[in-house]
Amino acid sequence: MSVLLIFPGRDPKVWVNAIKKEQPNVKLYVYPEEHNPQEITYAVTWKHPKGMFNKYSNLEVIASIGAGVDHIICDPEIPKNALITRIIDEQLTKDMSTFVLALVLDKIRNISLHHSEKIWDPQAYHTVDEENIGIMGLGVLGKSAALTLSKNGFKVSGWSKTQKQIDGVSTYHGERGLNDFLKNTSILICLLPLTSVTENILNKELFEKLPKGAYLINIARGEHLVEHDLLEMLDTGQLSGASLDVFRTEPLPEEHPFWKHPKVHISPHIASVTDPKKVAHQLMENYMRLRNNEPLRNVVDLKNEY
Repeated sequence: MSVLLIFPGRDPKVWVNAIKKEQPNVKLYVYPEEHNPQEITYAVTWKHPKGMFNKYSNLEVIASIGAGVDHIICDPEIPKNALITRIIDEQLTKDMSTFVLALVLDKIRNISLHHSEKIWDPQAYHTVDEENIGIMGLGVLGKSAALTLSKNGFKVSGWSKTQKQIDGVSTYHGERGLNDFLKNTSILICLLPLTSVTENILNKELFEKLPKGAYLINIARGEHLVEHDLLEMLDTGQLSGASLDVFRTEPLPEEHPFWKHPKVHISPHIASVTDPKKVAHQLMENYMRLRNNEPLRNVVDLKNEY
């Protein structure tokens, strides 16, 4: 029962060291070094080459090193019987929540505006109780972000596929609840999983249901956003601005119009970054559970795609 690490374009050494520290005797290979595909039962990956798993007939688990699994599920050739797992990590969750809070505070207090426009002109700002924050996606990350904002005095609402109850947060669900959720949201935050249903959900039709001058924060996936719709809504004034941490193409190409748009604030997918030393235990715990025929933790529901 061997483990294969697949991190195209990344230095795998830190992952090898972290995993070996947890399980010194594990038989470990790093793609694309030479190995026998039939030996591999457990794969740890981020953005593997699509189609590669059709050679791995004994593969039982594909483990994402992040909270998202869209990069795995989008491959039509993953083994049908393989389980897919994801990371649920306290530090990862905290980092996401603090990043959300930072972006919201930057927006309402005009912190970046003064520097980017090279002006010494104190602008009127909104207080925390003047904003209606709306979070799309109330999973582990969305719930934590909602609670963090609520504890800091913001009025927070959340929307999800199914009904959720969160103290201090007004919740909506399903298609019927989406319009009611959007109509009072002044800052919209996307923390949805990327699925076949949520892809392109941030589009002109949705933006037009927000109050005029609403602000967008997308820290989920670039594929949630229809980019030309965002640019149109910014130029018409329906949206006052956007903070984007994720993009369809990463790194964002130098010629992309987002770089030069005065109402778009860009960060390089840094909202929350997995620390190998903190999650290696979780990965190897599931590996040992597999070896011992025990139920795995954080298994993805393929029907829901998250």
